[in-house]
Amino acid sequence: MDIDVRTFTAAELAEGVVPVSALDASSLLEPLVLVDLDGADAATAVAAAARIPALGGSAVGFCSGAVTPRLAPLTAALDLTYAAVPDPVDRAVVGTADVDRALAEFTACVRRCPQASFVAAQVVRACEHLPVPAAIDVESFAYSTLQGGAEFGAWLDRRRGLGRPLPPPPESDPVLLAADGDTLRITLNRPERRNAYGTALRDALVEALRTAILADTFAEIVLDGAGPSFCAGGDLDEFGHTPDTATAHLIRTRGGAARLMARLAERTEVRLHGHCVGAGIEISAFAGRVVAAPDTVIRLPEVEMGLIPGAGGTVSVPRRIGRWRALHLFVTGVALDARRAQGWGLIDEIIDSPGHVG
Repeated sequence: MDIDVRTFTAAELAEGVVPVSALDASSLLEPLVLVDLDGADAATAVAAAARIPALGGSAVGFCSGAVTPRLAPLTAALDLTYAAVPDPVDRAVVGTADVDRALAEFTACVRRCPQASFVAAQVVRACEHLPVPAAIDVESFAYSTLQGGAEFGAWLDRRRGLGRPLPPPPESDPVLLAADGDTLRITLNRPERRNAYGTALRDALVEALRTAILADTFAEIVLDGAGPSFCAGGDLDEFGHTPDTATAHLIRTRGGAARLMARLAERTEVRLHGHCVGAGIEISAFAGRVVAAPDTVIRLPEVEMGLIPGAGGTVSVPRRIGRWRALHLFVTGVALDARRAQGWGLIDEIIDSPGHVG
């Protein structure tokens, strides 16, 4: 399935030159619209912004220099804007040294998985102002939809072609609990699988978080991980083994950690190190405080698998960095180092030794 990519100036968009909701007959997907912001004045920005909702598909802006405040209404309305400057204060803009390359990479990612890319954009918009529990439900509905799609099906076929068996049961407790006065320390403890968020670890983490809620005696909850990585994300060897997508939705929303982490946010500090992939950052981003070692690398690869973040990431990550930069991370799957993650607000502080085990 291919998509049509069209480029317009902000003035053309403001004047209504861009076709409204013109379906691509070959794919049934709306075109990806690229909007050139160079030279746009304040009036043009406001008029163009008003036309964004009618486009239907995704709209990505680009600018050869700094994005001035007069463009704020338009950058806020777009799904994302790339500008040839260091990351600005405006969370709707991703700074880059090469705008053409950034646009080409984003477009290539959309072409590879157009359904997942467009659903990701729809979900972060829909969830932006919803209460966290409702937003988590919306994310999961979309995730279940994509589980039945051709893009995830193709990824799963390739994965099954590797002939990998289901992961073995954990040899020790997948999550460790240690109480120290009014602090509860929760440690992800499957270092042999880089603390992948598989069934055993997920269920144990959920039980630990429920314990923290029910006990109601802990003023602080600290979450860290054993071994060289905090969390490698969902355990890929378990993908595709849920009985059906409806059951998977209930497990994600009622049996997952996202809702509980959101409830405990004010009392929770997460300490990241090494690789922090997918669910590892999605769950962590709900915490009131996130610290990271300098070697921390964050990545959200779900779209390239034909999915979207499914452990609460379309809710937690945008609430920290804005839906625009979140969409950039989701669609491109680009790795984010600790320093840039701190600059964006995805982590709060870089600490040489955040306290992980092993």
